[in-house]
Amino acid sequence: MEKTMEIQISSELLDGLVLSLLTREDYYGYAITQEIQKTINISDSTMYPVLKRLQKNDWLTTYDQPFQGRNRRYYRITEAGTQHLEQLLGAWKTYKKNLDGIFDQTQIPPVALGGQG
Repeated sequence: MEKTMEIQISSELLDGLVLSLLTREDYYGYAITQEIQKTINISDSTMYPVLKRLQKNDWLTTYDQPFQGRNRRYYRITEAGTQHLEQLLGAWKTYKKNLDGIFDQTQIPPVALGGQG
């Protein structure tokens, strides 16, 4: 099993992940959290404020659909959300390229075999 490391995720990166997910299809809130949790550790209580912020900025819209006697609130990316996502993707590619420039040149010394002495 691969050991994972907790890295702090910025709100912009989280916005980008949600918007990117919504380019594939519309999702309801819990399903968004479940999909994002496949990649990063995030709680339901973190995700809903993100969705509210994205909606407030007109980057996504909502609609309700009946499901087993209740309504599910679905989220859909807007045209403005798509434009914002394009900006985030551009920034991410630059950021990733800069980080890769450092990480790709890393030279980890070989582990010494046996004890010292």
